[in-house]
Amino acid sequence: MREGRIEYLIQLVEKSDIAELEVCEGWGRRIRITKRTLAVSGPAQQPAPSATSAVAPPPATAAPAAEAPPAADEEHLERVVSPMVGTFYRAPSPDAPPFVEVGSQVVPGQTLCIIEAMKLMNEITSEVSGSVRKILVDNAHPVEFGQALFLIEKSS
Repeated sequence: MREGRIEYLIQLVEKSDIAELEVCEGWGRRIRITKRTLAVSGPAQQPAPSATSAVAPPPATAAPAAEAPPAADEEHLERVVSPMVGTFYRAPSPDAPPFVEVGSQVVPGQTLCIIEAMKLMNEITSEVSGSVRKILVDNAHPVEFGQALFLIEKSS
């Protein structure tokens, strides 16, 4: 299992509510990542990941930052959020143009992006008519369930 993939799995466990993740690959290649709670004095406790496997991955360094609330000028915009954990792609293939750009006019059912989850490509479509005002995720970056992907200004 590649080191970058192990780091990605650790980040997924950190950012999610799951307590343990186990991945088996081939004969005897297995990694288990468990989240444990550190004893902290005071009212709050922080979960910390603990990874055990035949390959010792580097420990995760920081807890994920909470998503910031929308700015005042963004409150009137429709947020398109990720329905799953996966990898965000702006285009159907690396050499194809993106589905949408900032300023693109969209209609309900129009494909905005693809999220790859477990080797399946899932098209994310617009639910409103309007104009794309912001693209909030970089191409080929991981996304989480409920993470904002686009801001769309609805047509009147």
